[in-house]
Amino acid sequence: MESRKEKILVVDDESSIRRILETRLSMIGYDVVTAGDGEEALVTFRSSSPDLIVLDVMMPLLDGYGVCQELRKETDVPIIMLTALTDVADRITGLELGADDYVTKPFSPKELESRIRCVLRRRASRTSAAIPSSGIMYVSNIKIDTYKRQVHKGDERIKLTGVEYSLLELLVIHSGKSFSRGEILQRVWGYTCEQHADSRVVDVHISRLRGKLEDDPNNPELILTARGAGYLFQRITEPEH
Repeated sequence: MESRKEKILVVDDESSIRRILETRLSMIGYDVVTAGDGEEALVTFRSSSPDLIVLDVMMPLLDGYGVCQELRKETDVPIIMLTALTDVADRITGLELGADDYVTKPFSPKELESRIRCVLRRRASRTSAAIPSSGIMYVSNIKIDTYKRQVHKGDERIKLTGVEYSLLELLVIHSGKSFSRGEILQRVWGYTCEQHADSRVVDVHISRLRGKLEDDPNNPELILTARGAGYLFQRITEPEH
């Protein structure tokens, strides 16, 4: 039986970009659907259930930020944003709304293809480090189910995107060990700093995790900053039985 192709939704108001990406991504084995504006993107997403979305920021009717915000209310499907905005704050806005990564325009199709492969590979794989046989880890009042890829804080389920979960799992499994931003990029996103010069992608996702998990995100007790080194996790408790 032929294996199912991974499906990618390409959203861009420029028809030339849609055609190029549809052709190239189809040639390397993806099933591709497209949308030309933000409202069409939401309709197409709900009818086609893609595995990943390539989402332009500047679009009519509903921009990429609005689409990302709406999607994150209902799904953790990976989102790679395309942005022609030159201001760093504008580029990072998409990450703060829940996008997994971004590529700046004008972009190399090969670079985008590489980012897509990395995001999908990370989503399909699990961390190779030791995980309890039960698949359950406890961190303070946080429960992490590594089989279901679900996180609870007390009795409340915390909704994480795929990249947020992978980042949390990496830090928790290696509790007490600090990781540089470059190491995190390589182990979570799957590429080196040379392939992605903006390490603030890591900072934004750390900030989002703190906002969801810490009692006081401004004074974190779980996800700590290792001065001059990067980030680490502490306060692991033994699994409960």
